[in-house]
Formats: sequence, structure tokens, C-alpha cells
Amino acid sequence: MAKKVSRRLREALAKVEDRAYEPLEALNLLKETATAKFDETVEVHIRLGIDPKYTDQQLRTTVALPKGTGQTVRVAVVARGELVKVAENAGADVFGSDDLIEEIQKGMLDFDKLIATPDMMPKVAKLGRMLGPKGLMPSPKAGTVTTDVAGAIAEFKAGKLEFRADRTGIVHVMFGKASFPAEDLLQNLKALQETVDRNRPSGAKGRYWRSIYVAASMGPAIQLDINALRDLKLTEVA
Repeated sequence: MAKKVSRRLREALAKVEDRAYEPLEALNLLKETATAKFDETVEVHIRLGIDPKYTDQQLRTTVALPKGTGQTVRVAVVARGELVKVAENAGADVFGSDDLIEEIQKGMLDFDKLIATPDMMPKVAKLGRMLGPKGLMPSPKAGTVTTDVAGAIAEFKAGKLEFRADRTGIVHVMFGKASFPAEDLLQNLKALQETVDRNRPSGAKGRYWRSIYVAASMGPAIQLDINALRDLKLTEVA
């Protein structure tokens, strides 16, 4: 049985033309079609010319969104000695040592990001089965295994995100809220595009960018002109 499309979504879909939009035009349209009764999350879906089953075609990295995510990020830190106090003073929501590892083992997952110091990783590794599927396992590549605990907390609370290409070569990233000015969303999107280009896997051959769509969480997908986004300079966006 076909899924019934709500009148709200039908009206939003009617505003979207079947073409690639200029970046700012697309984001203004996205804001116009974000008509849910709450502040919708804004997402981008990028299809890349990669096959992640090969190790030299995988993409996993982080991006610092200049205008933040619009979300409150709850950060947990597993550390030892003085660094536990550093984590507390830096604004970690949850912090501890072996005691925190025990709590997590018992099912406490009241956080969005887990930072661990390198010396605690052998113990944290035992939580892999629990943390891995939820994307919470700390890793050096994601900036979540570090001795600079205070710096990492500040970055993730300010809008640093980890992302990766899924097994079909598509990157899905939230990059703000529908209530953000379109110019702020564009700054975040531009930072993301530059990060994807900067971290192009060595095994990626041929056309790297295949398609890019933006959407509010309850709104229609809007195709964006990839070249227009890549040609933009951040100074033009700011």
C-alpha cells in the first residue's frame, strides 16, 4: 500500500523544481519548505564516487562547523587522575575513570560524544560491542582519543562533527537548524564541502562528487549545484 503523503509535504514538494539549485537559493528554499511545528534539523546527503569496501576509498573525518550545529552536545570523558578534574572544569557532562567505564558497561549511555585519553583506551576497547553500533566508540581519527581533553570538549560543544561515508559511498551530515539564517547554513555547508574535498581518499578515481541534496528533517530533498558550491570562496559566504 502506498504511503500517504501529508498535505504539508505535498505543498512543500510542489515548490521544489527538478533541477540543481545555486547554494544560497537552495538553502532559502529549504527554509521555506521546513514547515513542521518544531525547529527542524538540516541535513546534507552527498553521493561520492567511492566504494568504501576498499580501504583506500573510505572517508571518515571531522568538520568544525563555523556556525555550530544548533544542538546541545553532551560530552562524556574517560580519563585518569588530574585529567578527570580538567574534564569537569572544561564542561564535560559526564566524567570519570574506571567508575565511568563500569557505569557504561551497565548501560549508562547518557551522552552524545565519548572522549578518552590514550592510556584508558585498552579498558574502553572492552565497550566496543556496546559503543560501536551507536557510533560512540572513541578513535584518534575522530579526535575523541586525546590528551587535550579541554580542547576536545570545547570543539565538540562548539559544533565539531564526525562523519563517514556509508557502505554505498554516501555521506549524511546534519549541519544546522532550519531557524538558522541561510547565510549561516551556507557557511557550515561550505566548511563541510571543503573538508570532504581535503580528505578525498587516495583510491577515489574519476568523478569524486556525484550529487548533493539538502533537506530539512521533515521536508523535501533539494538538489544543489555541486560546482557552484565548490567554486564559492568562504570570504564570499561570510
